[in-house]
Amino acid sequence: MPNPRKVVIVGAGLSGLVAGRELLDAGLDVCVLDKGRSVGGRLATRRIGDARLDHGAQFFTVRTPAFRRRVDDWLERGIVAVWNHGFDDDDGHPRYVGATGMNSIAKDLAVGLDVETSTLAFGVRPMEGVDAPHRWEVVIDDGTTRPADAVIFTCPLVQTFALLADIGVWKSGDEATDAAHDAIVERHGIHLDQQLFRTQYDRTIALLATVDGPTAIGAAGGVQHGDDVFSFIGDNQAKGISEAPAITFHANAEWSEAHWDDDSADTLAALEAAAQPWLGSAAIVERQLKTWRFATPRTIWPDPCWSTADGTIVVAGDAFAGPKVEGAHNSGLAAAHSLLA
Repeated sequence: MPNPRKVVIVGAGLSGLVAGRELLDAGLDVCVLDKGRSVGGRLATRRIGDARLDHGAQFFTVRTPAFRRRVDDWLERGIVAVWNHGFDDDDGHPRYVGATGMNSIAKDLAVGLDVETSTLAFGVRPMEGVDAPHRWEVVIDDGTTRPADAVIFTCPLVQTFALLADIGVWKSGDEATDAAHDAIVERHGIHLDQQLFRTQYDRTIALLATVDGPTAIGAAGGVQHGDDVFSFIGDNQAKGISEAPAITFHANAEWSEAHWDDDSADTLAALEAAAQPWLGSAAIVERQLKTWRFATPRTIWPDPCWSTADGTIVVAGDAFAGPKVEGAHNSGLAAAHSLLA
C-alpha cells in the first residue's frame, strides 16, 4: 500500500498514543479517538483529596532497545522516575513510574496529537466509488464519520471484533449476503481470525484508599501477589506521586471474576476487610472502587500487531507484545511502522 495520508486510531491508551506520535512525527494526518474522558487507558491516575493514586498500570520495566530509547527520553525530560529496583530483592531492573502518576506518560505522548475524547467509535465501513477520497470511514455513535486511508485499532480485541464485524466479513448463511461479503473480502483483503479477535481478558477490581498514617506495606512501597486476594498493593506516597498517604489495592483475577457482579457496597466492604492486615495501625479515610473489565489478555499473540492483506486495517495493543506497559508501547510502534514501511 502507498503510504497513507490520513490515519484514524481507535483507542487513546499507550499503544494508540505511541502509534499516533510516530505517524505524526512522520508527517501523516492523524486523528485519535477514545470513548473515555481523557487519554491513557490503563495509564490512569486519580486524585482523592490531597492524594494522587495510580489505579491502572502501577509501574514498568525496560527489556527491549525500542522501549529503552523512549524511556531514556522520558527520563531526560523528567516525565518518568525510578521507583525502586525490586519489591523483594534488587533484580537489576528499575521499576519506573510516571513522575506525577502513570497518566502523565499518556499526556506527554498526546501533546500535539489530534485526540477526540468522549467519542465512541461505532463501526468502520469502506468508502465506495472511484471518486472516494479515502478508503475507510470510522462511524461515530452520533452518526458523524472520520475518513481515513488506514485505521489502527488499539482497544481490547473483543471491542475491535465488534467494530470490524460491521464491515460484513462474517458469513451469515444467506447466499446473496455472503456473496456481497466475499466481494468486500476480495476487494479489501479483510480476513479476520475469529480465534484472535475473541481473546478473553481477565478482570481487575481495585480499591483506592487514602489513609491517616504509615502502613505495614514495607520500605519498597509495593507488594506483588501478597495473599489470596490481592495481586498488587502499591503505596502511592512511597512511589513519589502523592503528598498524602494513599494505597492502591488490585484484587487478583480469580477474586475479581468471582465478585464482579456483586453489589458495589459489598465488594468495597470485602476489599476493606482483606486490606486490614496491610494497613497496620493506619485507618482508611476515604475509599473508592474501580473496575477494569479488560485488564489483562489471557492469550498473548506472537506478532507485535495484526493487519489486513492490504495493510489498511491494523490491530495493536497489549495482547500482541505482552500485557505490560512495554508490550503496549512496542505494539503501537509496530503498528505505526507497518503503515510507514
